Amino acid sequence: MRILGLPQLEVFKKKHADIRGSLGAWRKEVEQEIWHTTQDIKKRYPSADFLAENRVIFNIKGNSYRLVVKVRYQGGMVLVEWVGTHAEYDKKKF
Repeated sequence: MRILGLPQLEVFKKKHADIRGSLGAWRKEVEQEIWHTTQDIKKRYPSADFLAENRVIFNIKGNSYRLVVKVRYQGGMVLVEWVGTHAEYDKKKF
C-alpha cells in the first residue's frame, strides 16, 4: 500500500518519541501489504476498528495511541487522517 500523509506522522513522532518504533513498524508493514478488503486488514491487525467511508482505526503502542486512516482499496492507498493519544481520540468525533 502507498501511504499518503507521512509528514503528519513525522511531526507527531517528534513530539512523542516513544511512538517512533511502533509507527515505523506499522509503516513498514503497511507499505509491504496489498489490502483488497477489510478482512485483509483484520487478519494482521485484529484490534483494528472500522468506520464509515473506509476509515480504519489502528491501536498503536499497546493502545496508548490511535491512528485513523482512510483506505482506498482499489488504488492501493492509505491516507493518514489523524494520529494522537488515546485520551485525545476519546474527545474526537469521526
